[in-house]
Amino acid sequence: MTAKGTFDTANWTPQPPFDDRDGVTLGLVTLDKAWHGDLTGTSVVTMLIATTPVETSRSYVALERFEGTLDGRTGSFVVQHDARGDGGEQSVSVRVVADSATGELRGLRGEIGIAIAPDGTHSYTFDYTL
Repeated sequence: MTAKGTFDTANWTPQPPFDDRDGVTLGLVTLDKAWHGDLTGTSVVTMLIATTPVETSRSYVALERFEGTLDGRTGSFVVQHDARGDGGEQSVSVRVVADSATGELRGLRGEIGIAIAPDGTHSYTFDYTL
């Protein structure tokens, strides 16, 4: 099955870097999301990020807990992010953590694709099984 929609981010809260040397910074950021469309609800993201002197070369890993509804089914689940930029080439993987879903979403598996429009709008396509 496929769910589609948009999401907004808010409350970006960076912590002071825990390692900062030779132009490479390691830090922690938390943020909130509001999901709209087939996936409706809220989530909290905890992200570890690495930045380099090259603006387009950076990386992050994150865990995110969603609470709300997916195509009318209520529950929660956790996703794991793995994203990297390499001199302008970007890749991101956002996958449901196995057996993390609760309520009517128990058994959920899947991957979320994210796109960012030139105006900054974030959209998603969630390919999943239940």
